[in-house]
Amino acid sequence: MRTVSLIGAPTDVGASVRGAGMGPDALRVAGLVEALHAHRFEVIDRGNLAGPPTPWTPPQQGLRHLPEVIAWNRLVFDAVAEALSQGRTPLLMGGDHCLAIGSISAVARHCRQQRKKLRVVWLDAHTDVNTETISPSGNVHGMPVSCLLGHGPAALVGWSGERAALGADDIDFIGIRSVDADEKEAIARLGLQVYDMRHIDEHGMRNTMTEALHDVDEDTHLHVSFDLDCLDPADAPGVGTGVRGGPTYREMQLCMEMIADTGRLASLDVVEINPALDVRNRTAELAVEFVQSLFGKSTLAR
Repeated sequence: MRTVSLIGAPTDVGASVRGAGMGPDALRVAGLVEALHAHRFEVIDRGNLAGPPTPWTPPQQGLRHLPEVIAWNRLVFDAVAEALSQGRTPLLMGGDHCLAIGSISAVARHCRQQRKKLRVVWLDAHTDVNTETISPSGNVHGMPVSCLLGHGPAALVGWSGERAALGADDIDFIGIRSVDADEKEAIARLGLQVYDMRHIDEHGMRNTMTEALHDVDEDTHLHVSFDLDCLDPADAPGVGTGVRGGPTYREMQLCMEMIADTGRLASLDVVEINPALDVRNRTAELAVEFVQSLFGKSTLAR
């Protein structure tokens, strides 16, 4: 029996609006533990991490709340590393997407130790490739990918033991439809693989995921970083930075089921659920449905 370790990180320290800090408890209320139990997973809920409050101060040198972002990510890094060392599957419940810095850095270090190939599937409306020099807002939830690629502020890179936790070939973006002007140049310069909504419209989700997952094998540790704003806000209103025109419910279910079919999912972030902007916890309930699909739920035995 696989064991899933739930790690709550109740903070909006990297976000632009208040509310993402309530995300972990929204997932619990939506029945995440019960859903995993139903699929015969052992679940250990280690509760919520306790980090500093968000001060909501203006950016300094292009970054908002840097000391608090560092503190929260250190807590996440340690919790994810502990779960992996115990042979558990860490499921980070955010909180905003800046927490992926700590989460994926811990996963990258673990993969190096185990001589596994790391692949990250980044499900998001945004690429999050900003840096402190080009970000329009200074919010760090728009910068985690740059940090993981080794191009962020010095205090947020190198946590995996190497300057870059990821190489450009280690990450695939799905569902992208909002990219800042300077980010577009950074994406081209870095050679990142981005499956934007035009690609999905033209080729379909099935072909998109087949292409993204074609080289995942038994030596791959597959990490999914799932920002709920990847979905269209008509389906998932409880997000702080919703963008119209995202994947449909069925497209996202297919995406999750195809990831599950690889059998290589080994760690997961579920972030940016904002109950303050939600309708009757709809977005957290959707998240639980998609997590079930990621862990193998399907209509028929496959």
